[in-house]
Amino acid sequence: MLQGKKILLGVSGSIAAYKAATLTRLLVKEGAIVKVIMTPAAADFITPLTLATLSKNEVPLHISDHNSWNNHVMLGRWADVMLIAPASANTIAKMANGLCDNLLLATYLSATCPVLFAPAMDEDMWKHPATRQNIARLLQYGHQQIPVAAGELASGLIGEGRMAEPENIVALLRRHFSVAASARKPLDGKIAVVTAGPTIEHIDPVRYISNHSSGKMGIAIAEALADAGAQVKLVLGPTNLTTHHNGIDIIPVQSAEDMFRSVIAVYPLSDIVVAAAAVADYRPVQIADKKIKKGEDKFSISLEKTHDILRTLGNNKGPQQLLVGFSLETNNEREYALKKLRDKNLDMIVMNSLADPGAGFNHDTNKVTLFDNKGKERDIPLKSKQEVARDIVSAIIELQHA
Repeated sequence: MLQGKKILLGVSGSIAAYKAATLTRLLVKEGAIVKVIMTPAAADFITPLTLATLSKNEVPLHISDHNSWNNHVMLGRWADVMLIAPASANTIAKMANGLCDNLLLATYLSATCPVLFAPAMDEDMWKHPATRQNIARLLQYGHQQIPVAAGELASGLIGEGRMAEPENIVALLRRHFSVAASARKPLDGKIAVVTAGPTIEHIDPVRYISNHSSGKMGIAIAEALADAGAQVKLVLGPTNLTTHHNGIDIIPVQSAEDMFRSVIAVYPLSDIVVAAAAVADYRPVQIADKKIKKGEDKFSISLEKTHDILRTLGNNKGPQQLLVGFSLETNNEREYALKKLRDKNLDMIVMNSLADPGAGFNHDTNKVTLFDNKGKERDIPLKSKQEVARDIVSAIIELQHA
């Protein structure tokens, strides 16, 4: 179960740090790819050179080592599991409270993978109410605690608090990956970006141009993607709706320019993009800094084009990225949708029409037709937007495996 698994081993300052050498050797023997990061205090118990030799990877110690300042986020994304062993009382307390004063903690706070930790400390420290509270908080975060062992402690006392033996930790990791394999979701490990809602383009401090989009469809798609295992970045325009799904990070925006910049920032790391937002095609050339007063019988505003987000994404799409657009029309729906699919280098387009009763803006239902770049067409009848979202995500999953 560990063959080819990427394991990030964090070693903190505990006498049990010496066990990290055996643990590293066993993991490598099982076929795992092991990278080790240490706290400065851990280096008082075992040298980085020892663990670098056993893991066959450099072991950074400080946040400035080996470009770690730039790379600790990617290191946290690289791993299939982050294993902190030993996890001292001090490191556990910092993890529980979000402190970040060394490389291990900076990487921990950036980790998007499951986190397992093996406590190691004296019995009185282990049983202290503060430690118990910190452990409880880490469990609330969804982390997995490796049970401590009882026996002779560094203080010379006999009791609980010993770090689990490396062989037991390896066995637990095997079980972890076995359970994960049986519970795997189709989009596990994928990063998805969804745009939703309207944009607003200011005319003056009190007026703006917008549209009737509520964001319901885009939010439903974001939730369906997260339910399928994806980590979702929801770029959400101004709406009174939101979501509290654990797998969704919301990036709030207002204008088309805000949405463009936010999407472009997260696009390079994304695997899937679903552009469901109703983005303004034009914006005022100038925004008045004071309220425009009523005057002449006729009043005109000069407009300029906004960035074409979909076209920009399509022009810069990588071979492994999947791009889905929306086409909401009032006439010639099929013609316009297929043209948009081709012209903007999309993998799939979702077509719906304001002419269909119960579809379009502000409804709880929708009726759509899906066209993909392989020529497949799929009609989805009038359903709740949540059901339509699941159908769209099913089509995305099929395209991912085509």
